[in-house]
Amino acid sequence: MSYRTNPDRILENIDRARSRDIERALSLNDRQARGRELDTEIPEGDSTTPERMRRIFGLVEAGYRRAAQGSEMMPLAARFRAIGDISHQDARGDVTVSVHYHDSERRDDIGVAPFEITPRDLEEARKATRTSRPDVNAMKVLRLRLRDGVMAAYTKIEPRLRDALKERADIGHVEAEITLDLRPTDTTL
Repeated sequence: MSYRTNPDRILENIDRARSRDIERALSLNDRQARGRELDTEIPEGDSTTPERMRRIFGLVEAGYRRAAQGSEMMPLAARFRAIGDISHQDARGDVTVSVHYHDSERRDDIGVAPFEITPRDLEEARKATRTSRPDVNAMKVLRLRLRDGVMAAYTKIEPRLRDALKERADIGHVEAEITLDLRPTDTTL
């Protein structure tokens, strides 16, 4: 028997492919896009509070750009199919902004902003992009939700960031991490 007609090998290859697909589906990294930025320049001792806040906001902004342009966004956008295929293309997710102070014992400041994507959002993106490619439209919607989520999460943690500035926790290495976590909505409930 040749390789093509051997049923045992065919079934074995199918089983291997299924197990790879199941592992990939269960993986958390398969549904996340991350952007991380580290600033190792220590601000001067006489720097003002607005200058130090701009430093942290600049890190958050750079992390956002890295997440929005990262390679993890394409698999997330590819999860969406054409609008006419499925009427219940809903997804929910969270955008997380985390600021970590490496040279201080202060805990991380973390802000989370939830979001939801509906078929109407994808339809509006289709009108704006003038293309019917679902991955392009989904990418536009995901980047919009990421931008809005980063700003919402940053405004939530801004008072805690000001407290960290009072404690001078930002004097040293500071890291900002932006995470977009996407999960499908269970419509059977």
